[in-house]
Amino acid sequence: MTAVGIDAIELWTGKLRLDLPNTFAPVKGEDPGKYTKGIGIEYSSLPDVYEDIVTMGANAAKRLMDREGLTPDDIGRIDVATESAFDNSKPVSTYVAGCLEQVYDGDFHHANKGERKFACLSGTQVIDDAYNWIRAGRNRGRAALVIATDTALYERGDPGEATQGAGAVAMLVDEDPDVVALSTEQGYGSADETDFLKPNQQFPSVDGKRSIQVYLARMREALEDYESVAGDTHPDDFVYFPFHTPYPGMVRKAALLGYRHITRGTDIEDALADDIGMQPREADFAEWDDYEEAIRAYMDELKETRRYREWYERAIDPTVRIAGQVGNWYTGSVHLARLSALRAAAEEDADLVGEKLLVGSYGSGAQAEIHAETVQDGWREGVEAVDVEARLDNRYDLSYEEYELVHDVHNHEKEVEVDEFTQPSGEFVFTGWGRMNERRYEYVE
Repeated sequence: MTAVGIDAIELWTGKLRLDLPNTFAPVKGEDPGKYTKGIGIEYSSLPDVYEDIVTMGANAAKRLMDREGLTPDDIGRIDVATESAFDNSKPVSTYVAGCLEQVYDGDFHHANKGERKFACLSGTQVIDDAYNWIRAGRNRGRAALVIATDTALYERGDPGEATQGAGAVAMLVDEDPDVVALSTEQGYGSADETDFLKPNQQFPSVDGKRSIQVYLARMREALEDYESVAGDTHPDDFVYFPFHTPYPGMVRKAALLGYRHITRGTDIEDALADDIGMQPREADFAEWDDYEEAIRAYMDELKETRRYREWYERAIDPTVRIAGQVGNWYTGSVHLARLSALRAAAEEDADLVGEKLLVGSYGSGAQAEIHAETVQDGWREGVEAVDVEARLDNRYDLSYEEYELVHDVHNHEKEVEVDEFTQPSGEFVFTGWGRMNERRYEYVE
């Protein structure tokens, strides 16, 4: 069976950045370590006044198409995942296609276009849609362009404000992929939850404590469901574990929970038993609360073991390095985690061909998905072609007063006029509103 997966990746980060420890923390009167060591974010990416989810998505897509030598005829579908959409009828993918048609010969009139919504999970769901479309033989030799694009803003003063971010990840899904091939097995964990939602509002309503609990519960369910079809997992089966990363501190919690689960009943649990004992089993406790207390105590000891720390350093830490420089990209965050891990491997000159990733995606409301990916022959060239460091380093550093102005620009409830902070060049920009209140875009040479 021909492999299907991610053939190419590109990103576009908002062109502004807010320094959390040195700019944000002093104004808030807080310890800089709360951000760098606690939530694990140094900079938040933010969009300039002429940027939005369409420009970021279209710019990432154009970079990908140019690099891969693609034309509109090569693309059979354009799917956008976002939880920052501004139209309840017209999908963002049509705006992206309209942008791209300004710069390419031909058009996307025969490409299927859609928009997915399930909070941050939809970035993976559009990949699933493309995978299924190709597997069904309906692609006619064409590839799918999938884009995860978001501006993750919170109301000023909200506890989530420090996790803000803005950017887009564009991916080409095709047969015989160069970067990773997707597994046929998937696992899901899903429940009707109200941990994070936006009922006809721009800024989210968040129950922070509940959100962490739901994230971990759905991830556990998804892993159990994945193992029911793929077999038991083991830490040594996978070189990296990219998780949905609203902030790296959340991943630290998910990683510990996952490690406990996949080491239960293995040689690793046996090897750790002399130091911290065997994992508590529910059957050994008369009361659930006693069992949960024993589990928490075990995990507190587990995270301090040398074996766990070495595993985290190898398999998890490389996945969150980009997130620590950009903040939360919602639908794009797990795809940044994959890219971050592969970039780290390329820098270390690792040989990953044939190695596997276990990818954990999540969306509030709530659903998690677990699947495996196998690294392909062209992975190194594919990720080295993404000039991540230059794009991160070239962002404009905002003062706190400038940050407040930018936040107001992108607040749908406010109308403010602010000059752009950067000069657009070789990119799509937002230029204003049309006669039917549609957003309009142009390509700037």
